[in-house]
Amino acid sequence: MKISRLLHAVADYLSGVFLLLAPWLFQFEHVASARLIAIIVGLMILMMSLLTRYEGGFQKIISMKTHLYVDVFTGIFLAASPWLFNFYQEVTIPHVLIGGLAILFGLFTDKNSQEEKEQQTLILKKYRYGKSKSISRR
Repeated sequence: MKISRLLHAVADYLSGVFLLLAPWLFQFEHVASARLIAIIVGLMILMMSLLTRYEGGFQKIISMKTHLYVDVFTGIFLAASPWLFNFYQEVTIPHVLIGGLAILFGLFTDKNSQEEKEQQTLILKKYRYGKSKSISRR
């Protein structure tokens, strides 16, 4: 199962905004560590999305491969944060939900754009054509 890069980009922006709003939506703005983690990770997701070389990026500085690795590690951190920072009795759902989604999207998103796939196919065809040509000369 591969997740498209476009769907990944949309999910990134939605999850970033969701985390920024979560302290007030889930009424945990009084839990400083939970609020701070949600806001910082939300901002990080949005900034990384703006800078990634994918359909949702604007500056296209960060490679998709790097983006996906960061998603997995961020997801693990976010999902574990209620226990790491001892706020699991007050709030867990937003952190575990978005953390879990980040892990899944990081693991199952297609790494290559359609253009990169076409280039790889073209290179493979050229290689095969060149190889078959050299075999037939013998």
